[in-house]
Amino acid sequence: MLTSTTAALKPADVEKKWIVIDAEDAVVGRLAAFIAMRLRGKHLPTYTPNVDSGDNIIVINAEKVHLTGKKHNEIFYWHTGHPGGVKQRTLGQLLSGKYPERVLTKAVERMLPKESPLARKQMTQLRIYAGNTHPHEAQNPEVIDFKALSRKNVRSV
Repeated sequence: MLTSTTAALKPADVEKKWIVIDAEDAVVGRLAAFIAMRLRGKHLPTYTPNVDSGDNIIVINAEKVHLTGKKHNEIFYWHTGHPGGVKQRTLGQLLSGKYPERVLTKAVERMLPKESPLARKQMTQLRIYAGNTHPHEAQNPEVIDFKALSRKNVRSV
């Protein structure tokens, strides 16, 4: 009788790569889904749900991402904790504001498991920069052309 078992990856066996993705003209949702998959390690045949086997990801040009449909007018609310402290911003205001990289950060964060110590650790391996440069050249990151993977990944206005 043949029996086969799935080999579980151990944390000592993990080899992490560094990846650079240029987000210029990329669609936010598609890019966030791609990044979340790479952060979790689901692109590998050795994927194990309880082991951090994902890559370190660097995203540049995060201020130049595009939103599809009417998402520029989508409103996000939060409360400051003080009476009458309900605040709101649209996604378009966040992209044109002081920290445009937060739009992509929150999109990726919402695609990872909720309230998980492993997901919090995986989010620390994501580095997003609004501009064209990053300080991680010493890691010799591999460049992935996200726009060439599918024609739907790019939206030019």
